[in-house]
Amino acid sequence: MTKSVLVLDDFLPYRLSFTSNLVSDAIASAYETLFGLSIPEWRLVAVIAENNGITQQMIGARTRMDKVTVSRAAIALTGRGLLKRSVNPADRRSQLLVLSRQGRELYGQIAPKALALEKQIFGALDKKALAAFVATLKRIEAVVGTAHFLPAAE
Repeated sequence: MTKSVLVLDDFLPYRLSFTSNLVSDAIASAYETLFGLSIPEWRLVAVIAENNGITQQMIGARTRMDKVTVSRAAIALTGRGLLKRSVNPADRRSQLLVLSRQGRELYGQIAPKALALEKQIFGALDKKALAAFVATLKRIEAVVGTAHFLPAAE
């Protein structure tokens, strides 16, 4: 009988999480320093800029952030005058979030910095390697997004 040994540094879900956290931490530090935004706040600004008039529930689904994180970020951004809320005509129980003029201006400043950070982090990969990496991430997302995982029976 062969005993399975888990070596955390060789466990792909751990490596993916570790690397993702490393990249997120680097970006979070830059966004906090440059714009005073947390990662959830930046994600809301970006998603709202791409989807003018979006609900918090839709943001959660799009970003995989939980509803409390989305709500806190929306409250903070509204408090800073970067976000506005309006009644959702499709469902009057919910609200649509849109960027205010200041929010659009901030997004205009952030977007080029975000692209520069992406280039700085992933610039060491050539175009072919980067395309393969993105394709691999999308395949992983497709597998995990459609499968139900249960521990294997012994």
